[in-house]
Amino acid sequence: MTRNIFTLILCLCLGLNSGYASIENTSTPIPGKKKIDFGCSESDAEIYVNGKLLGKGSMELVVPSKDCITVIVKKTGFLSEKIEFCNKKNMPRPPKSYYLELRPDDAFNASIQTDIANVDIELVCNNTSKDKAWRLINQIVLSHFDVIEMTDKETGYVRTAWSLQSFLQNSIRTRVIVKQTNDEPTVFKVKLVSEQSGFPLTSVKSDQLFREWDRVLRKYSNIISELQARVR
Repeated sequence: MTRNIFTLILCLCLGLNSGYASIENTSTPIPGKKKIDFGCSESDAEIYVNGKLLGKGSMELVVPSKDCITVIVKKTGFLSEKIEFCNKKNMPRPPKSYYLELRPDDAFNASIQTDIANVDIELVCNNTSKDKAWRLINQIVLSHFDVIEMTDKETGYVRTAWSLQSFLQNSIRTRVIVKQTNDEPTVFKVKLVSEQSGFPLTSVKSDQLFREWDRVLRKYSNIISELQARVR
């Protein structure tokens, strides 16, 4: 009799435990939206959430339930940063606060803003013969660029090969083009071509990825002024 009672009590306990486990599993709460106190080191940096500009410097982010948001922070002179926050089961919960330290843009720091990039600059040779001007142009160009891709003394045309430099988030290619446009007086037009791709390690031959850049790498910034000073 005592054994039967013990068996009955044991079965009841097991049944109750199974019931509680079942209730617990089916009532797991679904997370609601989460808020993040977001800030970065630059007070005027632009904050984009899922592609839309929503704030500058700092703001409150909202991560919907069962969803993710992509945050991109941009400021001229600094590298763009991209962070994803998710509010889903079996994924790390969004933090209550997040601080982002922006890193300096190495391409920006290695260049200068200029109004002479990608425009024709005239070199008028009032006091220099064409032969001497031609020699000076080639000497100056070769002091800044290793390879001349095309040269024709008869027509007064010089074009260097592209010089490529890659950075953390950008690729910059630079070249110089010189062409004679007049005989008396001798006039040359020189163009310092500066282009960026917006991506690192871009092939110099990928023309479709490059676009004009209104900055010039510092190592080429003096070539126009040197040509203007010596070829005249």
